[in-house]
Amino acid sequence: MSIAVVKLGSPRKSNEGLRLGTVRRPPRGVPKSDFARRDFYDVWLPNLAPSAELVAFAQQSQEEHSWKTFERKYRAEMKKPDAARLLDLLAALSHQTNFSVGCYCENEERCHRSILKKLLAEHGAEFVK
Repeated sequence: MSIAVVKLGSPRKSNEGLRLGTVRRPPRGVPKSDFARRDFYDVWLPNLAPSAELVAFAQQSQEEHSWKTFERKYRAEMKKPDAARLLDLLAALSHQTNFSVGCYCENEERCHRSILKKLLAEHGAEFVK
């Protein structure tokens, strides 16, 4: 069993399991009833998304120094009790079932989901190899 990290809206892979949207906002112009059918997500978990202020900061971050600042601030947000408990839950679930977490960003390396993957690993999660 394991977690896959995906770009929301991309075609689902076999055995991907439930898709969790770790984004601040739902997809624009898409009816809620179509989120899963159009491969966005089955369950929305905005508590694992960066705050709106941090998203705006990341969108303006072009150089490595500002990306490191984003990572530090996002990690601080994920240490708050509600987010930390969700990370613990998802890490534990990864040992029991397949599921995926994702965001809309094209480039995973400049997306919070790359940091989220590290955080989940630090909490003991298993990932698709």
